[in-house]
Amino acid sequence: MVSTNQFKNGSHIDVEGTVFKILEFQHVKPGKGGAFVRTKLRRASDGNVIDRTFRAGEKFREVRTEARRMQFLYADGSDAHFMDVESFEQIAIPESVLAESLRWARPSSELDVLFIDDQPSELQLPSSVELEISQTDPGLRGDSVSGPGNKPATLETGAVIQVPLFLEPGQRIRVDTRSGEYISRA
Repeated sequence: MVSTNQFKNGSHIDVEGTVFKILEFQHVKPGKGGAFVRTKLRRASDGNVIDRTFRAGEKFREVRTEARRMQFLYADGSDAHFMDVESFEQIAIPESVLAESLRWARPSSELDVLFIDDQPSELQLPSSVELEISQTDPGLRGDSVSGPGNKPATLETGAVIQVPLFLEPGQRIRVDTRSGEYISRA
């Protein structure tokens, strides 16, 4: 069992039979009345984010999590297929569960897949990835690093982000996986 005073950002708890990831929490001690904990939780099954308040000292079932290194093979429109790099066992995870994370995953790349109670639930991506620009409008003479403005660019994974005007198709860039923003040229 895990108590509210043992909460950590990123850990998982079971609330009334549903598994949640703790995104953030705050202990509150009002002037009168009992202390409580305000939390922002993401449901592991579908990714919905909710705000929830708990009494201080409330206990929850701790959820067993494990990250396994797996190779992303391909996505077929309904499922994303992964292979364990040690046992070569293949699994399929519904694309709807991983939609946001798959925007930054190239086929044949190795990623950490988070298993909650032995069920695959989400990808653990690095904070930034290097991807190639597959399509964007050509840059014009005079577009420079310091020039203002952005343009849309389609990356090799199919994700569309805003990039500076001077970038061309075929160039590799760094992208922040949390915000989806351009960082720099790779």
